[in-house]
Amino acid sequence: MAYLSMLNLSTKVYASLITVCILVLFMSSSHAVQVYKSIGSHGETKYSQHPPQDARNIEVIEFRNDGRQNNAGQMAGKTDANQANSTQSSEDQRVAQLEARIAEQEAQAIAQRCQSLRNNLTNLNVGGRIYEMGADGKRKYLDSREIELKRERVQQALGQYCNGATI
Repeated sequence: MAYLSMLNLSTKVYASLITVCILVLFMSSSHAVQVYKSIGSHGETKYSQHPPQDARNIEVIEFRNDGRQNNAGQMAGKTDANQANSTQSSEDQRVAQLEARIAEQEAQAIAQRCQSLRNNLTNLNVGGRIYEMGADGKRKYLDSREIELKRERVQQALGQYCNGATI
């Protein structure tokens, strides 16, 4: 009688293990699987994906996405919300990298504009005949008053946008 009871118990354990293995195979490969091992009210071993309510000696068994068992407690506290946070942190890293790239490109654009302003100021300070292209594509030569106004505007722009750098 005891032999039949042991045989029945071991058959249930093996059947439960096979069920757990099948569950692990069909689970999504992107998440670890938590399986709860417990002893039921009649002394039988049970395996479940949900924590049992009326059981004793509950043990959490965690399987990795490749089917191997994790170390005990290795994934303790890892819920879906926590996993989203780890994904979010890598997303935050990507966003930070993109923002850094954008800031670098903006800094380069500002440096190019400042260099252009410096070149314009140099040309205005050199003297000689200075012209602008009109809307009709023809040259419009500036008189000394217009050159002085342009020089003041360029110096003001340099002071405002280029850390006060003037020539």
